[in-house]
Amino acid sequence: TCVQCLGDGNTSLQKLATSIVFFFCLSDVSCNSVEQKIYVELNNTVPCVRLLNATHQIGCQSSISGDTGVIHVLESEADLEWPLSKGPNPPYMVLLESSLFTRSIMMKMKNESNRVAGVAVVVPNTSPPEFSPHTTCPNENTGVYSDNYGPNLAHCNTTVWNPRGNGLSYEEFDFPVFSLKEDNETEFIKQCYLDHNRAVNGSAPQYPLCAMQLFSHMHAVTNTPTCMRRNDINFSINPEMVCDPLGDYNVWGSIRPYNDTVFGHKENESVVIAAARLDSRAFFWEVSTGAEGSVSGFVTLLAAAQALREVTHEAPPTRNILFAFFQGETFDYIGSSRMVYDMENGKFVIDLDNIHSVLEIGQVAVHSGTNLFLHSDPVSRRNNTVNDEVKNLVNNLQSSTAGLSFLLVEPNVSQPLPPSSLQRFLRAQPIPGIVLADHESAFNNRYYESFYDNAANLNLTYPSDLSPEEQLEFVTDTAKSLTDVATVVARALYKQAGGNESLVNNIKVTQMLYGFLVSSNNSWFQAVMAPELKNILKPSPPEYYVGVAMSSTPTRLVQYLLANLTGAATNLTQSQCQKPDELPNESRQMYSYLWVQGIVPPNSTERDSFCVRASVRLTKAVSPAFELGEYASKDYSTWTESRWKFIKARIFLVASRDLEMLTLGVGVAVLFTSLLVTYFISTKADVLFSSTREPASAAY
Repeated sequence: TCVQCLGDGNTSLQKLATSIVFFFCLSDVSCNSVEQKIYVELNNTVPCVRLLNATHQIGCQSSISGDTGVIHVLESEADLEWPLSKGPNPPYMVLLESSLFTRSIMMKMKNESNRVAGVAVVVPNTSPPEFSPHTTCPNENTGVYSDNYGPNLAHCNTTVWNPRGNGLSYEEFDFPVFSLKEDNETEFIKQCYLDHNRAVNGSAPQYPLCAMQLFSHMHAVTNTPTCMRRNDINFSINPEMVCDPLGDYNVWGSIRPYNDTVFGHKENESVVIAAARLDSRAFFWEVSTGAEGSVSGFVTLLAAAQALREVTHEAPPTRNILFAFFQGETFDYIGSSRMVYDMENGKFVIDLDNIHSVLEIGQVAVHSGTNLFLHSDPVSRRNNTVNDEVKNLVNNLQSSTAGLSFLLVEPNVSQPLPPSSLQRFLRAQPIPGIVLADHESAFNNRYYESFYDNAANLNLTYPSDLSPEEQLEFVTDTAKSLTDVATVVARALYKQAGGNESLVNNIKVTQMLYGFLVSSNNSWFQAVMAPELKNILKPSPPEYYVGVAMSSTPTRLVQYLLANLTGAATNLTQSQCQKPDELPNESRQMYSYLWVQGIVPPNSTERDSFCVRASVRLTKAVSPAFELGEYASKDYSTWTESRWKFIKARIFLVASRDLEMLTLGVGVAVLFTSLLVTYFISTKADVLFSSTREPASAAY
């Protein structure tokens, strides 16, 4: 115990010393209590983090000890004068509403970063008229168009796809930027500002002032080659990584299975690829919902894949259909470029020569009229063979709209492909392909790659009196619209693969839209997931940022949904499902076997779990640049994410500089006084602590 540290001595001194030691032994409790009284921790915050590529870094960070500033609530752009020049107590922590989170304001603060300690953005529950922090020309340097391929179409020279883009996501800020939810914490901060910091009639507020401290120090600096080189420097037993490549897994499946141990070209095999992207992003880390940007496309493709299961079993088409869901497309086409790379190098079950054509589903949920648009590449169509097959795909799509309420048309003018995975296939070789989208030229999506691209952007609303289970089955107008799009896609794919005309119906996207945009923790998603993965289901939508943790929630959800929608339920037990190769008619080389929870039957508490057999696989969606060690590559994505120790935000009252210096001075004076007293006691110890001792020896 602490008391055991004490030596012999006078009883009263021992009691005093014991009390002092116990005080220090309990100092942790005291310090925690004091800290809680000084600071108010903010829990509902999300940071902007640092990302790096081959040439530079973007994003935000704090200093290693966090950045602290006096809170200033920005009420208008003109109000910037106070934190940037007039305010007497810099640096300032600027709190602003989302309507003021503009490029103009952020760049002014960036240019005066010596007076700005950080920024906190209040994200409201309603969306502004428009907001896109992405660039006006997404992925412009890694698509197919360049000085060597359609130079007049490169860099969005003819079509600006995202005119609302302000580019904030691709700027670097030397101060932390956090988002706050519009809740009680935000109201508390505003009240703290009003009580302590608000200037009256232009006069400086009096101390103490309300301050905020943000911690988001990033380990990586400069660019990807620098941080990857530092990762490789191992001077310690436990080296500390400073950054990680962005990446995940692509999900793919086919109507006829492939042996996943036999790679390369397949003789007499022709494949139609149906593709969609899985990921999205936002300015702030992991708050991207990608409703129009990604979910509308991959939900449509999942529904089409489900519709094709029965018809392709009953009357198999002459060509195979491969469904591909690409991860990391936001960051220079990570997923599609990896699949193309694997095909080129004999690391995939087919190669590029096996591809007959490509149909990609882009943004398809926000209609500006009654038409959807069929985008193709004008450069590759100069090849007559490619042009003929593109025309055939267009005809198959247009003839599949029978009985539906919209038309499919080609853009009126010759223009490049919109940002799409198809561009990465065209970089490798001319392949006939179409990108299906709801926009003729510029995106209809007013919130491209922002946290406002959510369920509300698709008008996905439910009556307030419905239970979660009833909402899951409620058919919204958006669900009806995407059902029609999925019907067209399924019909066209079947015809493109060589099947006869077929009225593919019985398509539902209602449950998928609810699960991917409202709540993933619903009865349907629970039934199709593995028991060990049930914890990834949340009462909120998944995050669609690709990140660095392999097998993200969207990847797993799409993998299991695609397997359940296109595969077959078997009678295998759980142990047989885990080791199917021990059975005579099963093969893990041809199929994947997934044990899923199943539904809870009426009048029962036990789930009917079962084994699904499906030709659904995961393949790496990590840029080839990291496989090749070419961290400065101009051909492949080089995006990495910096590591950090912790993210934290808190507010407190800060005293004036004079009071702080006075407190420091008093503390120093007490320290020196203590040293002098200690020295005096030490030199006079023989007098102060002398005691009468008995003689060393005595006769008895």
